[in-house]
Amino acid sequence: MKIETDHDRCIGAGQCVLTEPRIFDQDDDGLVRVLTERPRGADETAARTAVFICPAKALSLVEE
Repeated sequence: MKIETDHDRCIGAGQCVLTEPRIFDQDDDGLVRVLTERPRGADETAARTAVFICPAKALSLVEE
């Protein structure tokens, strides 16, 4: 699984960072930055949650 972002959709709400700060961060403009593109184990579950709750739907998962 790989996390992809759409910066054009990101509104900087930060829900991803609040959900899993080990996987997500925000840049200087408040837009999502992925720290771990291919999470494993428990981090994979947390990444799925963050993608689900993103209010702008700026995150997606690609199954590899």
